[in-house]
Amino acid sequence: MANSRFEYVKSFERENILLPQTHIIIRVDGKGFHKFSDFYNFEKPNDINALNIINLSAMKMMETFPDIILAYGDSDEYSFLLRKNCELFERREFKLITTFASFFSSYYQFYWNAKNSPEDQLKIDRLPTFDARAIVYPNRENIIDYFSWRQVDCHINNLYNTTFWMLVLKGGMTTQEAENRLIGTLSSDKNEILFKEFGINYNNEPEMFKKGTIYVREVNDFPIGKYRENPTIDNLQRILKRNKKSSINKYHCDLIKESFWNDRPYLFI
Repeated sequence: MANSRFEYVKSFERENILLPQTHIIIRVDGKGFHKFSDFYNFEKPNDINALNIINLSAMKMMETFPDIILAYGDSDEYSFLLRKNCELFERREFKLITTFASFFSSYYQFYWNAKNSPEDQLKIDRLPTFDARAIVYPNRENIIDYFSWRQVDCHINNLYNTTFWMLVLKGGMTTQEAENRLIGTLSSDKNEILFKEFGINYNNEPEMFKKGTIYVREVNDFPIGKYRENPTIDNLQRILKRNKKSSINKYHCDLIKESFWNDRPYLFI
């Protein structure tokens, strides 16, 4: 680019470079999704079509950005874990969050129109959009705690929403009455309401609703036992060099249990 006397304005720009050799998580969240879901008449408490669309969008993100090694999402949000040594956009925070927000919004809009009938196509004044934030974490424990936090949040919200909408849709309550009924209730109280009043055993609800959706970029045929015999970073790196093929797999399982992470030690290097 040619120099000019106006180029000094570039000196006002400031870049926030995320710390090297730390784990980056980028979380995208739906913007104004309560109004969006009301406008398009989402099924309550869970709209399977909308969940499939957001899951397809997350899968496409993993295909587009190989540095994403794990994604977890529910409702209108998704969290993406990047490789520890990721140098995507030189780890520039603003570039990362704007790219993730814009790509995810575009994919969601594309899959929405692909999966819905013409009469349910998106309206120009009611387009789904997402914002994003980037967080860095220094170690394995923080990563596990982060995703455990998001999954616990998924469970709490889904149990509440399931009970709330049963009280409204099948119990004949207004939304205000249902909200008042649930004030101060514990998980056990909500489970009891569902079972005694509506014949619903919450344990039998779909795992995707209770636990969210997980995508993992997994090393194919990874020899877990061999790694555990000699659990060092050097040994892990040698194994990875011999097992370069990977696949993206989908789960609706427990992220809080250590076994999920112990079986995938390559997520942390």
